[in-house]
Amino acid sequence: QLQLVESGGGLVQPGGSLRLSCAASGFTLDYHAIGWFRQAPGKDREGVSCIRNSGGGIRYADSVMGRFTIFRDNGKNMVYLQMNSLKPEDTATYYCAAGPVCSLYYTNYYYWGQGTQVTVSS
Repeated sequence: QLQLVESGGGLVQPGGSLRLSCAASGFTLDYHAIGWFRQAPGKDREGVSCIRNSGGGIRYADSVMGRFTIFRDNGKNMVYLQMNSLKPEDTATYYCAAGPVCSLYYTNYYYWGQGTQVTVSS
């Protein structure tokens, strides 16, 4: 069974940090670009960051540039999103997805996880 599973979400105060993890089972992430997306209630799904299968070609949404860092460990079949200086507007369900190229458009991706909730609140 091909599956992506996100973890690491939770409740954090403004200014805090979280690290999200994306684990793959049933397939190898080496051949896929990975994107992180988020969706808040009543809003469209937003591309946050992506990374090529090689680890290069990284992209970030303007809203997270300088605060979030994406990286991958193909040996562990994992991709991570380090989120620092979190703001209340970062509150959303975060998803990782696998696709052929690094893109911030969700239509590019063919495998999706179930999401992990991130809440930034005091």
